[in-house]
Amino acid sequence: MVKKSPNPIDRHVGSRVRLRRMMLGMSQETLGDGLGLTFQQVQKYENGKNRIGASRLQQISHILQIPVPFFFEGAPHVPGQPEGIGEAPWPNYVSEFLATTDGLALTKAFMRLKDPGLRRCIVTLVKEIAGDDLNEPGEVKAKLDGQGPYPE
Repeated sequence: MVKKSPNPIDRHVGSRVRLRRMMLGMSQETLGDGLGLTFQQVQKYENGKNRIGASRLQQISHILQIPVPFFFEGAPHVPGQPEGIGEAPWPNYVSEFLATTDGLALTKAFMRLKDPGLRRCIVTLVKEIAGDDLNEPGEVKAKLDGQGPYPE
């Protein structure tokens, strides 16, 4: 028997449910309780293994305090759909990153930093650690030590 892979739209909607739930600091169990479901069912929705019906999506949007269109923002293009509808407001890797625990925590912490210079230094540091070719070896350390201007 051939195992059917989840529909890309179902996966996308599920990942947006997970993103919003995590943004609120809500557990799968809490969301499941609000829906009258087990956390395993919520897990299947979030993974796109089970489709979310229209009335269930409306319920989820109410519990997560977000309008239904949020779940479709950045959805993959469907053949036959006019161009421009469902295109991502940012690249997929951004949505995927924000849907992770680390991604959300890093973004929240970063946004609490008020000093733009410090933000730029952190971005430069992460690029250096990741091996981004835009920085020369040692450049970040010099900038963080105050031996150079903030990166642009």
